[in-house]
Amino acid sequence: MTSLSAVNKTLVQEFYDYIQKEDYVEAAKLCHKDFIFYTQLDTPIKGADGFVASEKKNFDGFKEFTFTVEHIFAEDDKVAAFMIFDGYHSSPLMNVQPKGNHVRFSLMMLLTIKDGLIIEKRAHFDNADILKQLTR
Repeated sequence: MTSLSAVNKTLVQEFYDYIQKEDYVEAAKLCHKDFIFYTQLDTPIKGADGFVASEKKNFDGFKEFTFTVEHIFAEDDKVAAFMIFDGYHSSPLMNVQPKGNHVRFSLMMLLTIKDGLIIEKRAHFDNADILKQLTR
């Protein structure tokens, strides 16, 4: 018998695999109807459509990016993922015009699962580090 934690880890890995492929339609299908995305502590974006628009805006700023899940842990309805983003700045982002800079940073995600779908995603990353890499 597969544990709930294992099922939830698989769901989150699949979610990020779709994002890596820039298949936002399939990623959104893994989101609960009451999905909320926090890009930082107190900045909620409600709904899968808001999430997709936010992610697409960010990822469209890079060509040939990778978004790799390095570690994933689960307990009950919570899944934590440590990830590495790696890409080349190719379109305006954060009010910065592209210079082709290589950008690499880590992220921690905490996701909550309800009814077999992702209902909440909390992202933690160093925005100042990203901006520094874009403008160097």
